[in-house]
Formats: sequence, C-alpha cells, structure tokens
Amino acid sequence: MDLIKFNLDSTISNWRIVNDVVMGGESNGNFELNDEGFGVFYGNVSLENNGGFSMVQYPFEPIMVNDYSKISIRLKGDGKTYQFRVKSKTNEKHSYVIPFETSGDWENIELPFNTLYPAFRGKKLNTTNYPGEQMELIAFLIGNKAAENFELIINSIVLS
Repeated sequence: MDLIKFNLDSTISNWRIVNDVVMGGESNGNFELNDEGFGVFYGNVSLENNGGFSMVQYPFEPIMVNDYSKISIRLKGDGKTYQFRVKSKTNEKHSYVIPFETSGDWENIELPFNTLYPAFRGKKLNTTNYPGEQMELIAFLIGNKAAENFELIINSIVLS
C-alpha cells in the first residue's frame, strides 16, 4: 500500500518541521518539493545551545497496518545516518524508531515493523517494539551528535 508517493502535484502542507529550537538549539530543517516532484528534507544541524537534531513529521488519519510487516522507502540520502519514526497515536509521547544509513545513491530501504524500537527524547525504552497495528504519524530525524548540513530526497513510502 502506498503511504506516500511524491510527485509534482503532491501537497506537503501537512509535513511539519520540528527543530531543536524547541529546547534552545539552533538547527534549521526544511521540507519542500523539488523540481522533479520528490520530497526533500534538508538543512543544517547545529550543536549550539545543546541542540543537535532536525525532524520532519507527517501526521495522518489513523490507518490499520495489521496486514503489513514492513515499510519500504525509496530515497536518496547524502551518506549520513537518519532515523525513521512511527507513532501508533499522535498523542503518544514515545515513537518507534529505527536508524538507517544512506549511501548517496537512490536506494530502497526496507524497515521491518518488529525492528522499530520505542524511544523518548533519544532514550530507548524498556518495552516492546512496534506492534504493527495502527499508524498515525511518520517522521524522519537527523541527530548524529555532529554539526552538519543534510539532504534526504524521498520518492515513496510503501507498506508491504
């Protein structure tokens, strides 16, 4: 099932940036469609004022995902490590998280549901991994404890 398939007519108004400025940091992330119709998450992570992350999140109406077992993402990264995040309910404090490496080329990243572990504010929680029942939010986060520019180009996000 296509969760997201970007094209030149895609609406991105529901994609929200959350930078470390919420806690005093100075990182600056952005999200837009490029000329080819792909979603682009880009910007600069700053470590100033105890900062160090930028995130783009996409909330949506709840969907039941019991019939699926993984998320496949077609993307082109910049060789850096990112996190993919899922929330079963948008009002949950924790997210289910899995880091992934990018190669600098177009690639398909496959993330089995059962590998997404629960975390809150960067700390892994001692509870079960993502149960794969309901989904209300997805996100990409960069926070590698490094001051760095970043760019992640997203083509599609598919449940399978």
